[in-house]
Amino acid sequence: MPRQPLLAPAALFDVDSLPRPVAALSASMVSKGWEQERHHHRKAQLLYSVKGILNCEVEDGVWIVPPHCAVWIPGNLLHSARGAGDTECYCLFVEPDAVPALPTCCCTLAVGSLLHELLLRVVGFPPLYQTEGPQGRLVATLLDELSAAPVEDLHLPLPRDPRLRQLAEMLLADPTDKAPLGIRARRIGMSERSMSRLLLQETGMSFGRWRRQLHIILALQRLTRGESVQTVALELGYENASGFVTMFRKAVGKPPARYLFERTAGAAGGEPVPATGMIRLA
Repeated sequence: MPRQPLLAPAALFDVDSLPRPVAALSASMVSKGWEQERHHHRKAQLLYSVKGILNCEVEDGVWIVPPHCAVWIPGNLLHSARGAGDTECYCLFVEPDAVPALPTCCCTLAVGSLLHELLLRVVGFPPLYQTEGPQGRLVATLLDELSAAPVEDLHLPLPRDPRLRQLAEMLLADPTDKAPLGIRARRIGMSERSMSRLLLQETGMSFGRWRRQLHIILALQRLTRGESVQTVALELGYENASGFVTMFRKAVGKPPARYLFERTAGAAGGEPVPATGMIRLA
């Protein structure tokens, strides 16, 4: 199914030339996927998911954005973004020097209920909102909340080496592949030792850790679409749901159902609870 642009042309404006610290847009897409092709802008961007899974890719990594999380993209960073199916998201564009504590690198942020409500309010402001008075104070509060938002490590680092990129593409195409490392290395024309050493150097992860990180990301995509834990476990190559849940709990700190419940609790007016200690793959 062909993907659609995220925003209709009439909804777009030149955010970089807008003389305001913040500009906000909202968009929703039902049934069909959407994408923003590779581009960049001077202002930093927050892409916030209210419904559905979003993906953002930069040169050296892919970020997963489950509901009530957001991806932060620093200014002038070349990136692409896409969503699948029924999605609702908000785009916030921020002057790089608006507040000193904003992240300086791409990352995934948890969005609490106060930041959620502030985003909904600011989206309704005109592009040239009043910087003094109630609107300006709400924008300042939003920036304070944004700078304090906890980071979630929902990131898949991508290697730069062309051979390792080929390895990544193979695993993305078939995440159930359980071939030994030696066979994987031969497929891309490397020795097992060289492949392992270079992958660790370029991603900071062993192959096993990198593969499990990919499984977490793919699992969140599918679970958020409503697939069962049993189905996701089998599709990722686990013999049963129990083995998958054990892996997920060790990585994220809680089982899949609990994690997703806490991520989407904000939809009912509750406060989404950050993951306990981010994804940690030992």
